[in-house]
Amino acid sequence: MQIRDLGEFGLIERLNSMVTRGRRGPDNGATHNFRLLVDTGDDTAAWTAADATELFTTDTVVEGIHFTRETTPWPDLGWKSLASNISDIAAMGGLPLYALITLGLPPETEVADIEELYRGMLEIGEKYGVAIVGGDMVRSPVIFITVALTGVRTGSPMLRTTARAGDLVAVTGFLGSSGGGLKLMLEGLAAPEDAAAFLREAHRHPHPAVAEGQMLSQSGVLTAMDVSDGLADDLSKLCLASGLAARIYADQVPVHPYLRQAFPDDYLESALNGGEDYLLLFTAPEETVKEVLPNLPEGAASIGEIVDGPAGQVTLVSPNGEETVVSRAGWDHFG
Repeated sequence: MQIRDLGEFGLIERLNSMVTRGRRGPDNGATHNFRLLVDTGDDTAAWTAADATELFTTDTVVEGIHFTRETTPWPDLGWKSLASNISDIAAMGGLPLYALITLGLPPETEVADIEELYRGMLEIGEKYGVAIVGGDMVRSPVIFITVALTGVRTGSPMLRTTARAGDLVAVTGFLGSSGGGLKLMLEGLAAPEDAAAFLREAHRHPHPAVAEGQMLSQSGVLTAMDVSDGLADDLSKLCLASGLAARIYADQVPVHPYLRQAFPDDYLESALNGGEDYLLLFTAPEETVKEVLPNLPEGAASIGEIVDGPAGQVTLVSPNGEETVVSRAGWDHFG
């Protein structure tokens, strides 16, 4: 059955039923005394707010630009559509709360495919405590998905603008696995099956660092952002926002053994520019970084330092001491 057979309102009713019946994750709002008053199906969703800092983010994915149906099955597309937004909330040290979903759909889209899309959203929502509370739907020549997500935290969020010269630069896990998985699929490259399966999963099913963001913030880290467009590009953005530069050391950049196995000659390129890792990049004084690293997942590492210099400049130092200004080769919609 295609969407044109069911109609807009029939599909909306079907999806509303899915999201209300499928809501089984933790209630992050209850931690901060938030209470959902009006659920999906009315003119707006509504909730009561308590004495906390509210966060809000939005992101759009477009077929042919951000994904293809050949490399991203519908459930994984649903997962990833929410993951990018959850990761933004994680970068502020917050908990994700309520999501609004806008779909642009060709009329010949299969209803079963959209239900699979929502199953992926519900799966990640259950894991991270996100409730889908409404949205919109329009006819479109290509599929697009826009997610708007609220979040909450106590106190001030971590920011990009608060880095200081002398801070260490660190990340909360392995870099480049998602980019490696995408490259394998797009180029049809051969790799050992264990490595290929791991890298494909890293691309299709990223896990935003919500718990890590909260731990960092509670440990006194003030500066963080998520790695969505590639380490080099995102660190450059952080440095630009703080008016400083950075040096990173090639032999300290953490990459998973499976990425090295699949790409022995260019794993560092994937780690620097791959994108969609959705872990956290942060800066803090040395003593703070040393305190938090043992409490972070495997792969977490200190990779460099913040320095005085041209705002936004990132320099890569090779094991033999050679220095290269890293090009911003991460994702750019208009680059």
